[in-house]
Amino acid sequence: MNEPSAIEKTRPDEPDMPPGVPDQEPDESRAEDEGHDLSAEFIREVREAIDEGDETHVRSLCEELHPADVADLFEQISDDQRKALVGILGQMLDPVTLVEVDEDVRDLIIEAMPTGQLADAVSELDTDDAAFVLEDMDEEARLEVLAEVPVAERLALLSALDYEDETAGRLMQREVFAAPAYWTVGQIIDRLRSPEELPETFYEVFVIDPAFKVIGSVPLAQFLRNPRETVIGDLVGEEELRRIPADMDQEEVAYLFEKYNLISAPVVDKGDRLVGMITVDDVVEIVHEETHEDMLALAGVEAEQSGISGSLRATVSSRFSWLAVNLFTAILASVVISFFDATLEQAVAVAILMPIVASMGGNAGTQTLTVAVRNLATRELTAANALRIVGRETLVGLINGCAFAVLMGTIAGVWYGTIGGGGGADAGLVLGLVLAAAMIINMIMAGLSGILIPLVLQRAGADPAVSSAVFVTTVTDIVGFFAFLGLAAIFIVG
Repeated sequence: MNEPSAIEKTRPDEPDMPPGVPDQEPDESRAEDEGHDLSAEFIREVREAIDEGDETHVRSLCEELHPADVADLFEQISDDQRKALVGILGQMLDPVTLVEVDEDVRDLIIEAMPTGQLADAVSELDTDDAAFVLEDMDEEARLEVLAEVPVAERLALLSALDYEDETAGRLMQREVFAAPAYWTVGQIIDRLRSPEELPETFYEVFVIDPAFKVIGSVPLAQFLRNPRETVIGDLVGEEELRRIPADMDQEEVAYLFEKYNLISAPVVDKGDRLVGMITVDDVVEIVHEETHEDMLALAGVEAEQSGISGSLRATVSSRFSWLAVNLFTAILASVVISFFDATLEQAVAVAILMPIVASMGGNAGTQTLTVAVRNLATRELTAANALRIVGRETLVGLINGCAFAVLMGTIAGVWYGTIGGGGGADAGLVLGLVLAAAMIINMIMAGLSGILIPLVLQRAGADPAVSSAVFVTTVTDIVGFFAFLGLAAIFIVG
């Protein structure tokens, strides 16, 4: 009897329920809140079950969870509860959870897992995910796990770990479907139907020559549209196949996928031989990771210490260095202010208005810096258009500076000239003009420094996202204070 098609298949009839008992569906949403995160009530119930040693209840709560939700659960409970949960779940713990969970929590889970269980988990994962799990383990522990992994998989993992971190070789999965050009569509279909192990996710078959060099690729849809006797070499498209060198940086990989709208690409070694493939889901992870790192770097926070589960000592240590740099730049700004102590003694209003000049310049510089760093990452800002963009951002600073200068200059002039200053209309007018001029100068400098500093740092080989913010803030503070206090010393104190 023929198997019904997917369209013909229907849901089997439910057994009749006793009269008066309403039909009940499993409450799949009980664990999630409106934002699709685990609800506080669910997490509390799991915690209580763990603390009470009710292993059966813990398993029943976790058995229907997606690995990503299990990862969230591990991140929401204490270290002791995490260790207990590893033991309670045992083989129920999906290996994908190790990929989804934060690094600090993953280290604790790995430490709590028996070596054999961890080896089984690594064997079930694709090589890219398995390498991701193993890469942060110390050498001795990693070798113990690999010793219990089947030989073929062990060699593949050792090969993957030989590549530098954050390169295509570390990112790729070695499971790939490749076939010689003389194979037919029928042979490919038969291979797809065979029980032999295939990549978990793939979108095309790579066509190779006898030296294992990639000739081209054929999308899976072509095998459904062409007769069985068609030779796959005739199905290779004329469009150039984008090959990814195994030593290419992962940011470069993400750029190629975005630019050419790739869904997968072959990875080749220095001899141009096929060694693996990268799929779009891997690239999504790269984009998320790099965006996450850049965002944190702008605030002087290391990505490794950004989670709420990291150790207190490591978090304090990672942030201390950047706070020390900020302290040094604040001292420089204070030194500039000290040159004008006589001005501040004679014109108290100047001291009151100083933070406005520095704050407006700092915020304008941060806006320009954020746009610049992002455009450098996406390669929309290059040496070819840098001069035009610098001019544009300087003009933006000028326009915004003039607008806010008129606003704040008027407010300051009216307030200190007629309402609260007691200095007379002329004094208020001079103060308003000085404040307006200082704001214009500082906001022009904010736009200029916000675009030039990341460009210069990138040219020097430094990461603009990491270093730029400190320099831009320093420039806007020093220029703002110097311009305002200098103009005040000339036109107000005289």
